[in-house]
Amino acid sequence: MTAILSPGTRVLPRYRGYAFDLDGTLYLGDELIPGADRVVQELRDAGSRVVFVTNKPLETSASYAAKLTRLGIPATPDDVVSAIDALVRYLRRYHPDATLLPVAEHVVTDELHSAGFETTPHPERADVVVVSFDRTFDYDKLTRAYQAVRRGAAIVATNPDPYCPTPDGGLPDCAAMLAAIEACTDTRAEAVVGKPSVHMAEAFLDRLQVPADQAAMVGDRVLTDVAMGQAAGMASVLVLSGATSAEEARSAGLDPAHVVEDVRGLLPA
Repeated sequence: MTAILSPGTRVLPRYRGYAFDLDGTLYLGDELIPGADRVVQELRDAGSRVVFVTNKPLETSASYAAKLTRLGIPATPDDVVSAIDALVRYLRRYHPDATLLPVAEHVVTDELHSAGFETTPHPERADVVVVSFDRTFDYDKLTRAYQAVRRGAAIVATNPDPYCPTPDGGLPDCAAMLAAIEACTDTRAEAVVGKPSVHMAEAFLDRLQVPADQAAMVGDRVLTDVAMGQAAGMASVLVLSGATSAEEARSAGLDPAHVVEDVRGLLPA
């Protein structure tokens, strides 16, 4: 594995663009990772473009931007690309006229409505079952998804994360809901659109407006952040401040371009 760099031990290359994961990279829960605000500001001051990328579909881009701003990292909704953005982009391309059955929280459903999609709770009317991180997931939702898929509906999921990191140890994420639906229907999702998918990479590179080979993906998960950066032709920077420990990083099978203790490792001391 690439050697782990402590803050200031070596200056990393400066990239024209940076895509930052949020949870575990810039903040954890409601606490800013120490120095993250200074890092983002210095990169911006040096002329680098910055976007924020998250698989967590529990808030709108405006809410994430407001949280970042509150924590000392000024951001607008256009600076944030979430798995919901990748979902809408995917559905517009491949299922523009579909009626959707969401297994999701209201934020996802509201965003789908805002994007012009029709949703339904009735399995017989659904063309696509949309699966997301859902803290209201229950047997009724599972049954309706099962019935829709058995009638021919496709499955599209927001993100592949098995759990979401939190200060108290994490919460089951979208992969848990998706696994239940795939198991009972014996049907695989046709797409999981969040990190590390090409759909998410296209969404944030379009927003970043920087060629992939001149940009870096910075995040705390090897199998999402690092994998997506590598697949997209970007540099990948793994931070050890969130979901991945140094030991897990060594055994993950993917070698990021850089490994740092936290985002302060992007800058000299």
